[in-house]
Amino acid sequence: MPHGGKREGAGKKKLDPAEHKVKMLLNLDPEIARWIKANGQLSYSQFVNNNLKNMRDLESQAKVIALVNQAGGVAKTTMTMNLGYQLAKLNHRVLLVDLDPQASLTDFMGLESYNLTQTIADSLLDENVELAIHPNIHSMDLIPCNLNLSAAEFQLVSAMARELRLKVVLEKLRSNYDFILIDCPPNMGILNVMALTAATHVLVPVETQYKAYQGVDYLLDTIRKVKIQINPDLKIAGFLPTLHSKTKQNTDILAALHENLSAIAPVFAYIPRATAFADASMAHKPLAVFARSHAAVTILESIAQSLEKLDV
Repeated sequence: MPHGGKREGAGKKKLDPAEHKVKMLLNLDPEIARWIKANGQLSYSQFVNNNLKNMRDLESQAKVIALVNQAGGVAKTTMTMNLGYQLAKLNHRVLLVDLDPQASLTDFMGLESYNLTQTIADSLLDENVELAIHPNIHSMDLIPCNLNLSAAEFQLVSAMARELRLKVVLEKLRSNYDFILIDCPPNMGILNVMALTAATHVLVPVETQYKAYQGVDYLLDTIRKVKIQINPDLKIAGFLPTLHSKTKQNTDILAALHENLSAIAPVFAYIPRATAFADASMAHKPLAVFARSHAAVTILESIAQSLEKLDV
């Protein structure tokens, strides 16, 4: 460099260290960039809880109900579809969210999941991607999914602020609906944690079988941890006995559900094991549309009326 010439970069504005950090993270999670810019000394858990508090101050009165059980085959998807329909019949605006990579809810609602080009996975990976909402299917709206959610789940495990992803994208819709029902996968992975973080309430379908009953303690412990660490306003809406038949084991487990869980939250009337539910799902219809005189329809109506009374 000739004598007296300017050094390279001379005259440029010196970046504030915090601003420099944010610029270096522009290609990473925007929530984390906000965290660092706001206060580089703030712990991650403090950031998450402060962000949730700000969200609660802004949120509407819509009830977000996650149907959760780590066991498979307990009728979570069937109850999501049918309770959603009963709530819609009560003149509520209802959104169903399929958060299970198996995409049973999407298929039950009549969509071919493998043909979908956009699903919930796209918005979870990038909150700027508009949610794919399929409107007015049996008076309900649906955010579908497919197997792409499995691939997205692997990416989300290592994503910062991952617990907030579903809450952030659903928050944009809270004023448009009275109820948002989330059908969750049969495990306790990151997707279920995101659902519990986004939810105002948890509804727990429990098959009246010994193995399913045994798993309730583990589920309650997970709910407790999420409530303490991430979502202090989370409530248990109730326990829903499903696939009940009048065998001795089923009867004993039903009695145990009432005896041991009713002090925690309501134990609703049981849903009987009935082939009509499977037939209705195959026809892509709620039970009340497929077989409106079925005895289980009255039970579903009663549960929906109870859900109307939940506090937010």
